[in-house]
Amino acid sequence: MTPGTILGMERILLAAPRGFCAGVSYAIEVVSLALKIHGAPVYVRHAIVHNEHVVRNFESQGVVFVEEISDIPEGNVVVYSAHGVSPAVRREAANRKLQIIDATCPLVTKVHNEAKHYAAKGYDILYIGHAGHVEAEGVMGEVPDRMILVENPEDAEAVQVPVTEKLAVLSQTTLSVDEVMATMAVLERRFPQISHPPKGDICYATTNRQQAIREMVLLCDLVLVVGSTTSSNSNRLREVAELMGKPSFLLLSPEEIQDAWRNEFPVIGISSGASTPEESVEAIVGSLLFGQENVPVEVFETIREDVTFRPSRDLINLAMAK
Repeated sequence: MTPGTILGMERILLAAPRGFCAGVSYAIEVVSLALKIHGAPVYVRHAIVHNEHVVRNFESQGVVFVEEISDIPEGNVVVYSAHGVSPAVRREAANRKLQIIDATCPLVTKVHNEAKHYAAKGYDILYIGHAGHVEAEGVMGEVPDRMILVENPEDAEAVQVPVTEKLAVLSQTTLSVDEVMATMAVLERRFPQISHPPKGDICYATTNRQQAIREMVLLCDLVLVVGSTTSSNSNRLREVAELMGKPSFLLLSPEEIQDAWRNEFPVIGISSGASTPEESVEAIVGSLLFGQENVPVEVFETIREDVTFRPSRDLINLAMAK
């Protein structure tokens, strides 16, 4: 395209799957049930999911989000976010006599259990994840004396482990599939005997959404990912498109749309992170189409998801009783 050429938007592709995964839907339902059972305020340790719209909606209903357990008055209700917490956080909550409701994604709980399993068998564990991410902090807190964080292939080349005969590897659930594979390749070359869980740790939804982007990007001139800058999986979606050579942007609201996008990119592909409500995607699409309502919007489906997680029967029954 030569400078100054105006092509105009010809169509919008919507990736499928996109948006809420089963773990996010589960966590949101748990907080809603907690509100119905206990009434406001209900405290949530960390953002229930990494999306500002979801957080603000719950705040309007009386949910209070805190980063420290010490900020919750003794005896109150606390919900653990979808990202999970460490044993140290659980002990602190017990000491403050808090009423615990756990909204940890079952796929994150799986990684916690794997960490405890390997540690109990005397393994040292390399954890592929991002420093400071709340999910990584929770998992590594299970056995902090036996886990070493590895963020990328460069870390994998440099990491030193005390005993290579008993070594395992786990990963954060929301990472780029390519990123983990590149890091894992280095670890497997350096430590051929390294043990893996029977099933990989990257969330099915993370994998599916990244694969949808890979296929859709071949038909697009621009890729927009609707999600929060704090969302790991949303950031990874944008990176997947960028690494495939297409302009890609992460945005949360229509105000972030650039006029040039409508004029310079004939085909715009849109996806959304696993913690992004569909209303946010609809708002972006509606804004892009303003004044160009004749532009078709097509769903680009790569796989259908049927995974669901249900809150405990006790929690549901308590809510129904109210």
